[in-house]
Amino acid sequence: MSTQTPTRPRRSRARATSDPSAPPRRIGFRQTLGRWDVKISPYLYISPFFVVFAITGLFPLLYTGFVSLHEWDLLGGQGAFIGLENFSWVLDQAFFWKALRNTVSIFLLSSVPQVLMALMLAALLHANLRARTFWRMGVLLPYVVAPVAVALVFSKMFADDSGMINAILEQVGMSPIAWHSDPLASHVAIATMVNFRWTGYNTLIFLAAMQAIPQELYEAAVIDGAGRIRQFFSLTVPMVRPTLIFVVITSTIGGLQIYDEPRMFDTMGQGGNDRQWTTVTLYLYELGWRNTDLGRAAAVAWLLFLVIIVFAIANYLLTRRVSGDEAARRVDRRTARARSRAQRADAGRIAR
Repeated sequence: MSTQTPTRPRRSRARATSDPSAPPRRIGFRQTLGRWDVKISPYLYISPFFVVFAITGLFPLLYTGFVSLHEWDLLGGQGAFIGLENFSWVLDQAFFWKALRNTVSIFLLSSVPQVLMALMLAALLHANLRARTFWRMGVLLPYVVAPVAVALVFSKMFADDSGMINAILEQVGMSPIAWHSDPLASHVAIATMVNFRWTGYNTLIFLAAMQAIPQELYEAAVIDGAGRIRQFFSLTVPMVRPTLIFVVITSTIGGLQIYDEPRMFDTMGQGGNDRQWTTVTLYLYELGWRNTDLGRAAAVAWLLFLVIIVFAIANYLLTRRVSGDEAARRVDRRTARARSRAQRADAGRIAR
């Protein structure tokens, strides 16, 4: 005779959890801490940059705008609130517009050749050269030299009477150039200093971007019959477009803020007898520290900030157009072809 043991009915877990009469489940401190870690820790990791930027970048910018709205003497301190009078006074000065023209001229003569030379040098260093490490270190040496030393050496080289450049020109039968008197000649000399110092630095940035390009793209380009020049313009330049935009923007910011080279180009440091190479930063220094008028100097600083923004946006749009979407689409098509060839080759090896 068999007896059956009565079994106790089990309630499903889903039903038990959906029971409204059940007490709410308590979340422990560790689980709460884990949730906070997931939500808050990414912001804490990036917060040091924003804290440092707020202290060293954003606050000086806003405080300069505050100073530009007041009469502010270097020795006497803050004066009365005058609104936009400092800006209107600066815009009425012929020296400001002359300094702005000189700044733009030196910027164009330095930044444009600088980026082009850096791009070509990076392409040469990316090729199979002997002693590549030596050449890569060599292009960075001018950046290590102090800008004041570079300016002093080049100012002697471009001297009007006893300079090395004019001596070389006389040896080849050309007449000497008035590097310190002619506006365009002085701009070329100052731009040469800037190019000497910064071309190698930008070259290494471009070289790092080129080394990240997959080698299979160049192999596909060789199979398609593209030469080195065609590879450079149709493959290398579109692939380094983000780096190109970065270098163009940083060169724009640095070129429009140029100070050391024109300041040390002559012994007086005033931008020439007729202000033929006075830049906006030299004019700002003259207003603030020679005329002790920090309010007008702050207005010049804010106007320069707005000019830099305009040029940075223009250069960004121009760079995107030069290495545009069509070139990127060609690179994508070559990438797809290279990957399909690699897959067919792998399949053939597996079949054999």
